[in-house]
Amino acid sequence: MQFPSTLSVFRLNTGASIPALGLGVYQMPANNLTHRAIDQALKYGYRHIDTAAIYHNEEVVGKALVTSLIPRDHVFLTTKLWNSDHGYDKAIKACHASLARLGTDYVDLYLIHWPVQGKRKETWRALETLFEEGKCRAIGVSNYMHRHLEELLGHCKVPPAVNQIELHPYIYASRSATVDLCRSEGIIPVSYSPLTKGIKLKDPALIRMASRYRKTTAQLLIRWALQQGFAVIPKSSIISRIKENMEVFDYEINAADMAVLNAMDEYLVTGWDPTDAL
Repeated sequence: MQFPSTLSVFRLNTGASIPALGLGVYQMPANNLTHRAIDQALKYGYRHIDTAAIYHNEEVVGKALVTSLIPRDHVFLTTKLWNSDHGYDKAIKACHASLARLGTDYVDLYLIHWPVQGKRKETWRALETLFEEGKCRAIGVSNYMHRHLEELLGHCKVPPAVNQIELHPYIYASRSATVDLCRSEGIIPVSYSPLTKGIKLKDPALIRMASRYRKTTAQLLIRWALQQGFAVIPKSSIISRIKENMEVFDYEINAADMAVLNAMDEYLVTGWDPTDAL
């Protein structure tokens, strides 16, 4: 897979590369707004699009990729299995349905969206089958905390390539055990909601730090994630912000500021909190 030379990548345990920065399309409508956002993102150099069955916009994502005229194997495409589709047979069927909506023969990454109790093992076995058949070039999980990962690693034949969880400085320390396990097992953490859904973008401490680098607070949070070794998928449908979020590869946060950011934990969870998921 080829990516623009300006776009950093991380190496997955499959040997494939995942672009470090992607466009998330969570809660983006299945209409021209999302189509245009994806089109512009690809023009700016994004090569990583993250969707999910539950977002109900896979068809728009697929159409945007086709109309972009960028070769399919030059774009890293992620989608996810929803909770109601757990279990071996249902997961196989759900993946094929996602592929049909996306208009592609494969996805680069297929994730279990949530650790559903009692069905995770059979669901993972289905993902391993899909991986072996080439329907998914890599498989992984989302919203898996330390104990969910330990459980999976205890029975899987194919280890997860990524674990997509909410990660930003305001939750980082609380999730350090999960991040450390990912790192020790060669699993790439993928940060969703890296911009705290806007909640902390006006934090005075963050503003002061960002101003020293002549960057926005959003750019600072994205850069922090990249330097942590996280792939990061900020969501936006605003074209100027999609462009702005890409402008994070021309500077580096120094060690002292990284330490300050690492210590800002407030246990801020802006979406789902899987910590107590059984």
